[in-house]
Amino acid sequence: MARVDYCFTCWPGGPVTPPPCLRCASRIDYYASGLCRRCHPSAIPRVESCLDCHAWGATRTLGWLCRGCDAWRRQHRTIGACCICHTTTHLSNRGSCRLCHKQASMLREFGQPLDLIGANRDGQQLFFAGMAFQRETPRPPRPHQTSTPSLVQMTAGDQHVLFPTQRDLTTHGRAGLPLPPDPDLAADLARRAREHAGQQGWTPLITEDTCHGLRILLGLQDTPGAPLKASEVAALRGIDLPVWSVLEVLADAGLLEEDRTPALDAWFDRTIAGLPDIMTGELRAWFSVMKNGSATPPRRRPRSPVTIRLHLQWSLPTLRIWANTGHSSLREIDRTAILEALPPSGNPRAEAGQGLKSIFKVLKGQKVLFTNPTIRVKTSNSEEHQLLPADLTSLRDAINSTKPAQALVVALIAFHALTPSQIRGLQLTDTRGGRLHQAGRVIVLADPVRARLSDYLDYRNTRWPNSLNPHLFLHYRTAGRTIPVGQRWVKLTIGTGLTATSIRQDRILDEARATDGDARRIVDLFGLGIKAATRYTTNLDHPDLTNLPPASP
Repeated sequence: MARVDYCFTCWPGGPVTPPPCLRCASRIDYYASGLCRRCHPSAIPRVESCLDCHAWGATRTLGWLCRGCDAWRRQHRTIGACCICHTTTHLSNRGSCRLCHKQASMLREFGQPLDLIGANRDGQQLFFAGMAFQRETPRPPRPHQTSTPSLVQMTAGDQHVLFPTQRDLTTHGRAGLPLPPDPDLAADLARRAREHAGQQGWTPLITEDTCHGLRILLGLQDTPGAPLKASEVAALRGIDLPVWSVLEVLADAGLLEEDRTPALDAWFDRTIAGLPDIMTGELRAWFSVMKNGSATPPRRRPRSPVTIRLHLQWSLPTLRIWANTGHSSLREIDRTAILEALPPSGNPRAEAGQGLKSIFKVLKGQKVLFTNPTIRVKTSNSEEHQLLPADLTSLRDAINSTKPAQALVVALIAFHALTPSQIRGLQLTDTRGGRLHQAGRVIVLADPVRARLSDYLDYRNTRWPNSLNPHLFLHYRTAGRTIPVGQRWVKLTIGTGLTATSIRQDRILDEARATDGDARRIVDLFGLGIKAATRYTTNLDHPDLTNLPPASP
């Protein structure tokens, strides 16, 4: 434990029996902060067998699953008893678990169907996690799709366009455009579009607009039969044709060339514009590691776009000051320059220090810099905002709203303190038997939440009866796709006068008051960490909370 010179075994007058793990209730291998060695994020992760396929080599990185089973669970959401080994787990469309399916795939001969029963009759072969199975008989190459040869395609190799033309569909409209030079390819894409529409539950209007957009793009191609660029497909937005559905059909047919710049990369280029070239190259090395991670020591996981944006925004004023004072590279920055650049105190100092430490630590690990001048530079912690209850009048109006989606979203936050990201990721299969299965937790839904969940499911089935989207919440843009709703949808659904954060804090504060600050109860009920739970229990003596009526137990 921090600032304690003895472990539980060497405790004076001991040995003392360590407390159980707060996460898994284990009585052995206590590590620190109330967690055992198996659950603590700073402990060296143990190696165990995969929970699904029993492959040796799984760690807590993926929740004690191998990478194959982690991807299998995300792809196959149905849970039940395997038709071969009768194990309750995630099943494929054939009703088999991943281990039985992998055994049948390993023994399948080329050109023969998958024999699940015969392959698993005499036992199963276990594997090491992360080792892909190499097929002895390679698959034959896919036949190359040929189309009617044109003047451009008769030349050897790929024909490059000498003078690309800019087509403005907004002024031209949909009518009078050239027909596709290859009718067979156009007919094949139309067939694929209708098949894909039937699988995804698209409306007839979206299906016809998609086929129309494909015909327009094929007719405007400079090189008939070549893959279409995603930037060219985006031009359909000017004539009110769906871009996302056309992109899905082209990607399914293997005729899509992704040439769009990701939004995060474009934002990064705009943000660092004006800095010296050497400093810009160093920041690009930091950005690459933050975005994609690093597989070589020191290994690093990719960070979320929000983290990347915040760290760069916090450090950018300091970087521009250094550039204006004549510094062209971060190698010229020493400890004195760091101390002079940091604000004196408060949140500005904490944020600037965190951003600069992120940049210098990554660049030092990648050997771009010789030293890290931010080591042992103390920055103050960010100021914590006082936790206060939400406006109960607005909260009651939102929970009793006539809009099923708003009533259910607000009820899930108000009764069970779900975060917006958890709400967006909810699947239809996560609610079973009056319980919500979310990220390894089983939450018993309150009666008001069950009633609103039933009303929303009735509305969903009536509004989008043919939607195959596995997510619980839908709107008109995601009903024909398999993506979740966006963060903005959650914010707009909650309504004005309320935020998801204020509702969630109100629920946890109410629980803390009802239990007289029982941190363990808050950790178990809401899945918080010890530090986050302590933040709520230490605010119970605030005057704005002590004057409230007693919380109901």
